[in-house]
Amino acid sequence: MFTVIAYGLAIVVIALVALIGLRFLLAPRTAAVGYGVSAKENGDSAYLTIKGLRDFTLSLLGAALLAFSGPHAAGWYMLVGAIIPLGDVLIVLRHGGSRAVAFGIHFATAVVLLISAALLFAL
Repeated sequence: MFTVIAYGLAIVVIALVALIGLRFLLAPRTAAVGYGVSAKENGDSAYLTIKGLRDFTLSLLGAALLAFSGPHAAGWYMLVGAIIPLGDVLIVLRHGGSRAVAFGIHFATAVVLLISAALLFAL
C-alpha cells in the first residue's frame, strides 16, 4: 500500500506539471493569471511559451525517471524540482502577486513535492 501511495502521488504531481505546461503553451495569458502574475497585454509572450515548454519537458523527465529508473532517482527529481515552486513563491511576491497564490499554490506545491520525495526515498 505504501508503494502505491508513493508512486501514485508522484504520478499525480507529474501529470499536473504536464497540464500546467500544456496550459502555458495553449493559453499563455490565462495561465499567467493562474500563476499569480498577469502578463502584460503588449508583453512578449515568448516567455510564457518558455515556461510552458519547461514545465511540460520536466514532466516528461519525471515520467521517464519514474518509469525507467528506481524510486530513489524519482525522489531526487522531486526533491530538486521543489526548487522551482519555491522560486515561484518569490517571483509572485516580488512582482506584486497575491500572497494567497504564492503560498496557497506555489509553496503548497513545493511541500507536496517534498512529501513525494520523502515517500519515494522510503521505498
